[in-house]
Amino acid sequence: MSNIPNELRYTSTHEWVSDNGDGTVTVGITDHAQELLGDIVFIEAVDSGRELDAGEEFTVIESVKAASDSYAPVKGTVIEFNEALEDAPETINEEPYTDGWIMKLQLADAAELDDLLDAAGYAEVVANEA
Repeated sequence: MSNIPNELRYTSTHEWVSDNGDGTVTVGITDHAQELLGDIVFIEAVDSGRELDAGEEFTVIESVKAASDSYAPVKGTVIEFNEALEDAPETINEEPYTDGWIMKLQLADAAELDDLLDAAGYAEVVANEA
């Protein structure tokens, strides 16, 4: 069973969101997503200042198996990309919820966080895929 931390919010497309409490969020892909992808070998950088709509593709993650798009879980402006992933994309496989975060967003509307799945809801999504 994949690791699904209770304190995070999730999308049905396998992104996680951590509310930083200051109008920003940290975004990455879930443990389940990295398991499906396999060994990650490349991630496309996300430009700071880029404005994203919820559901908009923001990066491509390539693994030895496939390439997969990731989607913005909420509307916001990119304030930081995890540049360490450019040299060590496998960090997403090793630590998807900590060092393997992908980007930080300045939220356009914090209320959008309420529209995301909680851990139990995301666990149902994963179970239904099995």
